[in-house]
Amino acid sequence: MNNLLLQSQSFCDYLQQVRQVSPHTLSNYRRDLDKFIHYCDSQSLENISAVNAHHIRQCIAQLHRQGLSGRSIQRLLSALRSWFRFAIKEQWIKQDPSAGISAPKSPKPLPKTMDVDQTADFMSVDHEDCFYETRDGAILETMYSSGLRLAELTDLDLGNIDFSAGTVLARGKGNKQRLLPLGKIALNAIKQWLSQRKLFAEQDEPAVFISKKGQRLKPRSIQARFNRQSLAKGHPVNPHMLRHSFASHMLESSGDLRAVQELLGHANISTTQVYTHLDFQHLAKVYDNAHPRAQKKDD
Repeated sequence: MNNLLLQSQSFCDYLQQVRQVSPHTLSNYRRDLDKFIHYCDSQSLENISAVNAHHIRQCIAQLHRQGLSGRSIQRLLSALRSWFRFAIKEQWIKQDPSAGISAPKSPKPLPKTMDVDQTADFMSVDHEDCFYETRDGAILETMYSSGLRLAELTDLDLGNIDFSAGTVLARGKGNKQRLLPLGKIALNAIKQWLSQRKLFAEQDEPAVFISKKGQRLKPRSIQARFNRQSLAKGHPVNPHMLRHSFASHMLESSGDLRAVQELLGHANISTTQVYTHLDFQHLAKVYDNAHPRAQKKDD
């Protein structure tokens, strides 16, 4: 194993053990760094100190020619910058060779969402087995009520739900916690599910959502349930689309971007702006009510 691979592994160990990034995020970092290391191998670069801006630009150009999107290249650049910052800290290099390098721009499509009626229809679960009907119904209601990510839902433990306060404690990216409200419908759905759960749960299993074997549900299992529900309803919906719909409905109703940012657990408000959208009529109404020069004065 050359030094570049060792340095990459050291960085990934740091992300996992110190930064405590999610397995999904860690996998993305590894995949992006592997792309760059593959390029470095073709250039006989065996140490991070041998990498310069020219190599990074050449790698980006090559990946772009191969069809990698601007968004994916931007993510790769972000991974490289984090790696180089770590390398500076470890004194492997003195400066970041990626400074000033940007990815090719690509259009940002609006996230796919459902309207309120479509969401309500998708959430109505009909199953011949009471276990699946109550569990899947509670999963959908919880995700839509609080805008949870898939990983946040699967990580939920019984102690994270406060029925008297109507809240749920979610553990998000970077192991950051946030307290979120749970609506009455979601709370009732969870209570119905818990009456089924106790018949199947393994002893001392803390997870809210479990399989029939009594063990914590994995993200892939929930994705499979979404696929089943999508077939039953006749239109494709994935867990992130439900989160998008939550954000869109909250923003359209309240117009409070900062509040939606807090609910979603976004570190930067720019991320919230990408995940949500307002229609022009709502924007115009907000403008008319808020801008001092937009309001008509009485004669």
